[in-house]
Amino acid sequence: MSSVNINFIRSTLIMLAIGALILLGIVGSSVWLVSQNSIYSEQVAQMRRVRSGSADLLSVLQDAETGQRGYLLAAEDSFLQPYEAALARLPERIAYLDKNVKGLPAFESRVPELEKLIADKTTELKRTVDLTTAGKVTEALAIVRNSSGRLMMDQIRVILRSFLEQADSTLSVTVREQLDAANSLKWVTIGGAVAIVIVLIGATLVIAQHVRDLSRIREEVELLNQGLEERVNERTEDLMRANQEIQKFAYIVTHDLRAPLVNIMGFTSELTTTLKAINAYVLADEKVPTEDVIREARLAAKEDLPEAIDFIRSSTKKMDSLINAILKISRDGRRTLVPERIDLKAMLEATADSVHHQINDAGGKVDISVAIQSLTTDRFSLEQIFGNLFDNAVKYRSLDRPLELAVRAVKDSRNSVRIEVTDNGRGIAPEDRERVFELFRRAGHQNQPGEGIGLAHVRSLIRNLGGDITVESNIGAGSTFVLRLPSDLAKIVRS
Repeated sequence: MSSVNINFIRSTLIMLAIGALILLGIVGSSVWLVSQNSIYSEQVAQMRRVRSGSADLLSVLQDAETGQRGYLLAAEDSFLQPYEAALARLPERIAYLDKNVKGLPAFESRVPELEKLIADKTTELKRTVDLTTAGKVTEALAIVRNSSGRLMMDQIRVILRSFLEQADSTLSVTVREQLDAANSLKWVTIGGAVAIVIVLIGATLVIAQHVRDLSRIREEVELLNQGLEERVNERTEDLMRANQEIQKFAYIVTHDLRAPLVNIMGFTSELTTTLKAINAYVLADEKVPTEDVIREARLAAKEDLPEAIDFIRSSTKKMDSLINAILKISRDGRRTLVPERIDLKAMLEATADSVHHQINDAGGKVDISVAIQSLTTDRFSLEQIFGNLFDNAVKYRSLDRPLELAVRAVKDSRNSVRIEVTDNGRGIAPEDRERVFELFRRAGHQNQPGEGIGLAHVRSLIRNLGGDITVESNIGAGSTFVLRLPSDLAKIVRS
């Protein structure tokens, strides 16, 4: 293999590897940032519950104290209503605050002290109200004038206000971190997209350089072989075909690899959009979220986020399968060929035996007619070629008739052989005869699994052997694959 081809393949694989690493980085970073956002959202929600619980508890205590003072001063039963309502709500507010400070040592450690102060304060309130109800207003006022009740209330205010201040401080930090994470997610996506574009530009430059190198080599060949017109024409045709295939390969790589990337970018943007619905619910400040906001947040968490993550995951799997297929084709060109003398008929019969069971199940038969004794070529490549063609004949057979598979091998010229593999399967439309040999391209109704690399693999193997393959076919009339191979690969390897 020439240094130009080696450099091209190496550069292409490096570009593909870089692209794959960038995509994995984007996906990994996106998943991690989304999980961080979920953690921040839960922290924000908990802090808001702690804050609202502290504020509500302080408000209830103040309502109870206000009702008590009004009753003591006016001795009217109308002041007892807010006092009793506040005391009735007090256990619920204490329980709510206690529940929401679980796991928060800075808050949880002060809850026992707070509960004791509240119990003492409610005892003082009840005692003064009971004395006033019994007509002992002077005794009740004496208790109020005592500074112990005021001191207890002051201590309760200090604790609850510290809760509010700590909750506000934590909320401020957490919301800032959440916004930073969302911003990081945006820049990871943008940076990844820019990096992929740079990789694509680099791949295009590598291909362009390769094309320029091939053009330069073609000019050198023409200068060195001006007197060998036939040889020059053959080499020129080979180079033109190689250029066309390189351009097709570049298009397929950039197009097929870009499609999953576009899906990833699109659904990453959808993740960002989905977070807005969740943020609208989480960052509602002290307002009670509307039913619409709650419904949209639940819908985002239940459907939108899982759907986007599933599509990102499926796109990365598709990208991985495409890269593996390209690597498989590229390995064909790197493998060292080992020419050896092969009994073609024996090889064909052995290959037919490998699909004998499937052919029998289809009520079919195989007819092998070989007019040449042997040829010298690479055994592994030839076994791969016939194995793929026979498998395709079985896979794409017509269900309306028994399968008939025929192989005919004849001498094509002094230095080449012609092998025809004919089946009576579903056939290929005229406009798809060349398309079926392209990487990731399939023709006709697709009811069989596959990535569209089988015939591309076959053509790659045959051309590595110095030959070529074409197909003659029509829909419903079966197909004939025509293989032309040099009769002695050792001569080509030596040259």
